[in-house]
Amino acid sequence: MNSVTAHDYAWIHTSPLFRHMMASGYTLTLIRGRTPREVLRAMEAEPQGTGEGTAGLIEADDAHRDEVDYDYWDESYIAGAFSAPGENGDWTLVLAFDGGLGIAAQCVETLSKGGRVVAHSTNGGKPIHLFHWFEDGELRTTFEDPLSRDGTTPDALVPLLRDVGFPLTSEGEHDESAPDVDRKAAILALAERLTGIRVTESLLQDATYQLGLVPEQPAEEWTSVVIDITDAHGERLHQEWTYEEIATASDRARAEANAPVATTWNEPPARDRSERKRGE
Repeated sequence: MNSVTAHDYAWIHTSPLFRHMMASGYTLTLIRGRTPREVLRAMEAEPQGTGEGTAGLIEADDAHRDEVDYDYWDESYIAGAFSAPGENGDWTLVLAFDGGLGIAAQCVETLSKGGRVVAHSTNGGKPIHLFHWFEDGELRTTFEDPLSRDGTTPDALVPLLRDVGFPLTSEGEHDESAPDVDRKAAILALAERLTGIRVTESLLQDATYQLGLVPEQPAEEWTSVVIDITDAHGERLHQEWTYEEIATASDRARAEANAPVATTWNEPPARDRSERKRGE
């Protein structure tokens, strides 16, 4: 049985590569039963040849950024994919310094049909750390904070989360008696538990990547916005606003901002004016 824990990923603390991944924002995706070419094709990526190691991937990514003049709003990116042996056969590992955008959800659902997809990411800057587990076309578990899990089976990974080091009770609540843990190291350990792939610095640095330019994804229509925040004390704020509510509030604010400003001047009472004249 795989007994890996967060301690087995202590190397990320001293790794220049992982430091670059965290600063740039990355997505690392593991797909079972699909070849790198199949995965890049499903991502609608334009082939860009190969890159030797992460140095080659970073070089190709920098060249693309230079080509788009480092446009902040351009969400196209270079992805690198290679095969790696794991649980129940070969997997494809996809690494991208994409600011944590990740592979489009519909694409991941398709890639996971008849198999499994595990992905984790960080957006760089003010970090948001996401984890996703897809099984046979279904998003089973996803979270940013393991205390606020979502998906069709949000609690299915609680035993594994506890085993790799997350301070959770058997019910999936915060365990105040458990020691704290490096969450990113624990996520890497969790991904290994689900895939059988030990991600190491040398695995990423020494691989030959098949490269692809992933185009910008069309914006998805949205019907609501959800704010879901859990503070350090475990207190949760969950609020949802519909598109209609937001549109109505925006129209009201716009109308108030554009309304003419009426300036009035109140004359002093007649008695005050007469007294002022006598005192002059």
